[in-house]
Amino acid sequence: MISTVVAPDQVIQQLNWRYATKKFDPNKKIPAEIWKTLEQSLVLAPSSFGLQPWKFFVVNNPELRQQLVEHSWGQTQVVDASHLVVLAIKKDIIAADVDHYIERMAEVRQVPVDSLQGFSNVVKNFLNNPPVGLNEWSARQVYIALGQLMTSAAILEIDTCPMEGFNPAKYDELLGLNEQGYSAVVVCPLGYRAADDKYAVMPKVRFPTEEVVQYI
Repeated sequence: MISTVVAPDQVIQQLNWRYATKKFDPNKKIPAEIWKTLEQSLVLAPSSFGLQPWKFFVVNNPELRQQLVEHSWGQTQVVDASHLVVLAIKKDIIAADVDHYIERMAEVRQVPVDSLQGFSNVVKNFLNNPPVGLNEWSARQVYIALGQLMTSAAILEIDTCPMEGFNPAKYDELLGLNEQGYSAVVVCPLGYRAADDKYAVMPKVRFPTEEVVQYI
């Protein structure tokens, strides 16, 4: 029998347990040690080239969160959840961003910066000739991080609600993201479902496996 860190059936069980939580219990907060794990799931998220063209803004200020409700189509998850994460792209990344990443790589792996020049050139050439707009490409990377956050949360039985129903421009303005060169892409409240959230017990609707998975 193959040994795994987490039992395969437990992974499926937790993914079935997860749903887009519509109503959070505002009185239940994520313990600090669990939040640190979720925070690291964002830090450890993969991205193309490992470039990490993002920043994750955790909004703790209750007044700010209240102001965000009207720019979130009235969705109160942004105030009721224990934590609110705004996943943002670094806008219009340039060669200097690649240099910053290469310097970090050299530091972590304890190699000379010059030894990474070939890889640096590959990334910079990509930035000069991307298959899509650079900000769109960065947004795609952000969704990878969102998926990792949500899966990690599900394993820890922390509820999440990924949200695109918000006004990014207003979020950028209220949170001061523009001044830092970032722009909100997607929002993810995290916490604990309310006992009376009717969506918690609704069966998950998915197409049959054979309809969405094809072996070639």
